[in-house]
Amino acid sequence: MSAIPLTVRGAERLRAELHRLKTVERPNVINAIAEARAHGDLSENAEYAAARERQAFIEGRIKELDGTLSNAQIIDPTELDVDGKAVFGATVEIEDLETGNRVTYQIVGDVEADIRENLISVSSPVARALIGKEPGDVVEVHAPAGLREYEVLSVSYE
Repeated sequence: MSAIPLTVRGAERLRAELHRLKTVERPNVINAIAEARAHGDLSENAEYAAARERQAFIEGRIKELDGTLSNAQIIDPTELDVDGKAVFGATVEIEDLETGNRVTYQIVGDVEADIRENLISVSSPVARALIGKEPGDVVEVHAPAGLREYEVLSVSYE
């Protein structure tokens, strides 16, 4: 399996989720299964079936997180000599040249991308266009709605 790029914050989030699943969720579901078993006939026990389903989900997520973290390449942009350019992990403020709308994105790995938190995947069209750019540069992004032009206003490394 190839390396999975993660930001420092993204790796911390995944470790925290893994810790919670192993120390809180897993014991809770084991207790729920034991309690449901105590109710008798398992073939018609909805609580038991639901608890087993929840256990399967938790175990699958633990396995997924273990795999991701074991193959993670944690990249801290503050330790890179990038001379003000947008790189993996950088936070970039851009302005749509047509509408004047401004938005700030952090370029992150695929597993930590979340558009609601303005975390965009390094493999997204916007991030690919921004990589290597610096304030004042204009980038063209081929989006589903057509060609968009953005000006890079600032690049920071948090």
